Amino acid sequence: LDRSSVPLHKRSPPLHPSAPSQLHLTPAVPAESPAGRLSKGARPSSSSWAWFFLWSRRRAMVSLLMSPRGSERKWKIPSLQDLEEVLHSAPRSCRHGDEVWPNLFLGDMFMSHDKFGLYQLGITHVLNASHGKLCCKGSDDFYGTTVKYYGVPANDLPTFDLSPYFYPAADFHYILFVHCAVGVSRSAALVLAYLMIHHHLSLLSSIRCVQQKRWIFPNRGFLRQLIGLDQKLQDDGLNEPE
Repeated sequence: LDRSSVPLHKRSPPLHPSAPSQLHLTPAVPAESPAGRLSKGARPSSSSWAWFFLWSRRRAMVSLLMSPRGSERKWKIPSLQDLEEVLHSAPRSCRHGDEVWPNLFLGDMFMSHDKFGLYQLGITHVLNASHGKLCCKGSDDFYGTTVKYYGVPANDLPTFDLSPYFYPAADFHYILFVHCAVGVSRSAALVLAYLMIHHHLSLLSSIRCVQQKRWIFPNRGFLRQLIGLDQKLQDDGLNEPE
């Protein structure tokens, strides 16, 4: 369009290179971190968790609809090396307890001994992945009648078979605190299995989900067993593709 053909009173003034931009962009303001608020003693906001939970469920349901049982649509099961690279890439920071999924807390033995702290978080169930070990006091007698207790006598060794506890532990979920000695290997493996079984996340998606809130690193034996669970759930059409 020739500018000279437009009447003078309708012409817009030209933009000078030195003039301030007339396009104003509102910077994105990150939402308050639920994990950061938890470290200050406050519960995470229900709205942020609700959004994340609904997004995860919707993604899983869409994947299931697109990949019906018996479908030939497959995705790559990560190797042990792939998983260890992902685990190594996360920042190494842990508190005594972190909410890694709505109403699911992962932590260490120190937090498991703090009955008043568990009460403040509203914990109704405790899953101890180091049951019977000298470092952990957990038992039905220790928590009394106000908290339900489930103990898994796991050793943090690659030779220990944790897989028989994947489904029983996954079914023990309410407002739950899962722990072992440090909250990095045994208990983390059970949390990953829970997300895979009940929320239809793949192993890699489960790891990335938990890594947003807590550093974890299950030992090689547990990772191999989780890879086996990932393969089984994929063959049954029960978890999502990457």
